[in-house]
Amino acid sequence: MNRFLRACNSEDVDRPPVWVMRQAGRYLPEYREIRKEVGDFLTMCRTPEIAAEVTLQPIRRFGFDAAIVFSDILTPLVPAGIELAFSPAPHIANPIRDPADLDRLRFPKPWIGTEFLSETLERVRAELAPETALIGFCGAPWTLATYMIEGATSKSFTRAKAFAHHTPEAFDAFLDRVADAMVDYLSDQVAHGAQAVQIFDSWIGALGAEDARRWALRPARRLLEAIEHLGVPRIYFANGGSHLLHDMRDMPCEVIGLDWRADLSMAARALPDHVLQGNLDPGVLMGPDDAIRQRTLAMLGQAPRRGYIANLGHGITPDVPVRAVATFVETIQRYRYENYEL
Repeated sequence: MNRFLRACNSEDVDRPPVWVMRQAGRYLPEYREIRKEVGDFLTMCRTPEIAAEVTLQPIRRFGFDAAIVFSDILTPLVPAGIELAFSPAPHIANPIRDPADLDRLRFPKPWIGTEFLSETLERVRAELAPETALIGFCGAPWTLATYMIEGATSKSFTRAKAFAHHTPEAFDAFLDRVADAMVDYLSDQVAHGAQAVQIFDSWIGALGAEDARRWALRPARRLLEAIEHLGVPRIYFANGGSHLLHDMRDMPCEVIGLDWRADLSMAARALPDHVLQGNLDPGVLMGPDDAIRQRTLAMLGQAPRRGYIANLGHGITPDVPVRAVATFVETIQRYRYENYEL
């Protein structure tokens, strides 16, 4: 039984499926060994045998119900002409600073330039058992646009907001171009083995409700609607988007991912037609095992009986002990719904 895919489709399962954002990462000693040998993050992403191995490491160790391919949301910007480096945070050498700069942004159509990711997906799918799902992903249009404009991560996103407010029509068109490119990018991932896709809107929390509706939710809807024909579950993760739960009621996706700030029971009432995913605070994993078990069980108690995927409310941090992740996962794996019928 593929619990993850069944849960995505609101089908009955014996327990919640579980996976963790950034589950392939620096908290794992086996990951750190490979990173030390390779040295460069982008080289890891662009080397299929390494990226596949890193994707599979947490599956072997914890038995997650889904694997998420090892990559980065900024990967598809490189074929469009964006000069990307990690040192260790992402840095863009040629940011988009005004509408004239958009002329040099050329997303490939048909999609090319990430063949290494296609091969990674094929390698991972060949290794995974049928009951373990494989997730592909991309960044949401607003989030990708902020990186391209700011040139790096930001706390205030002043350049992106200035671009949007000074030239709103040009910014809308920019977001639409990014959304359409991500349709092609995700389509390529599904063609090579991804069985579900997650769209990360990592910086939607930087926007107030009015601006978020126009510059984050609107282009995200465009992207999600355009990939419906792929026939795989669509997950929209709006980090910092708790103030937009009611606005997300009509998001054209099967699953809404919640960050740790959201009240899970409140989200279940606000989003009755969506499967929910999340949302334990990653910081809980810094605590003792008993506290992790208690908080995990409390989360499960608030979650819907049907249509729920256990996860953290953000990516796992590098300093989390492996033992803590095992406690979190094992608590969910031992949990059972009453009156389960296959």
